[in-house]
Amino acid sequence: MAIKVGCFALISPFSPLENQLDLIKNWGFSCGDLTDNSDGACLGVEYGFTALASLDANPFDIKRMFQDRGLELSSVCAHANLLDPTAPGRYGTAQIIKAVRLAAAIGVKHVITAEGEPRTPFGKNLTESEAIFSIAEKLYEPLRFAEDYGVKILIEPHGHITDSVKLMGEVLDRCNSNALGINLDTGNLWLGGGDSLEMIAKFGSKIEHVHWKDLPAELIEKRGTQFGCGMSLTALGDGVINIEEIFQALVKAGFDGYSTLEIAGDEAVLKSFEFLKRLGAI
Repeated sequence: MAIKVGCFALISPFSPLENQLDLIKNWGFSCGDLTDNSDGACLGVEYGFTALASLDANPFDIKRMFQDRGLELSSVCAHANLLDPTAPGRYGTAQIIKAVRLAAAIGVKHVITAEGEPRTPFGKNLTESEAIFSIAEKLYEPLRFAEDYGVKILIEPHGHITDSVKLMGEVLDRCNSNALGINLDTGNLWLGGGDSLEMIAKFGSKIEHVHWKDLPAELIEKRGTQFGCGMSLTALGDGVINIEEIFQALVKAGFDGYSTLEIAGDEAVLKSFEFLKRLGAI
């Protein structure tokens, strides 16, 4: 049993995915995730300044990109907006389904999504029960695809619903799917006012991936009012989150699998990697 540590593939600004993976490999990681993606083509990819992967690309080209560097592909990120109304330009149900198909084609077990923060008056004015319904409705078809393709969709704490252990439980109950699990994000959960130890105690068997973040003391005053952050500049162990205690709780709960550093800055990434290795990760 071991917790594997990988790195998210957005660590070098204005750089294509291939360069991100080269750096991840050179730093000594054995795995990484497919972080940024979208439908169709992207000008930034064509001209070499964006690390985005197309959900409509040949999945095996993506697999070979990782394999050629001796890296495992740990997960496909499909962080969505599950509270605002469906729209052609809004990442949601259709894109999650494409991510599931992509992952299944190349043997990746996990697609990671999130509720996101609503941007429209409609989404912002949903009651708790309406928000839970919205999440379940937008995940209904992706979960059916995931069940048939043998993939797990993992929803992570990243919003006022999923940052609550109680409301996360209501989402899981409403979705009622064996294809739905949890991606524990230590930074998002803390920032939203939640507690990773409580989440592990309640849903330990459903946690199948971890995003590692530590956050600085200046964010304490924003706790419970800000939901989600894509990355942190704070190395693990240097912030206010009890990362070591969370790690040990995961081990005790039987967690065995991939995790991802969502840390930015070369020094902070490497220091965080060493921190986790000292705890027993690989």
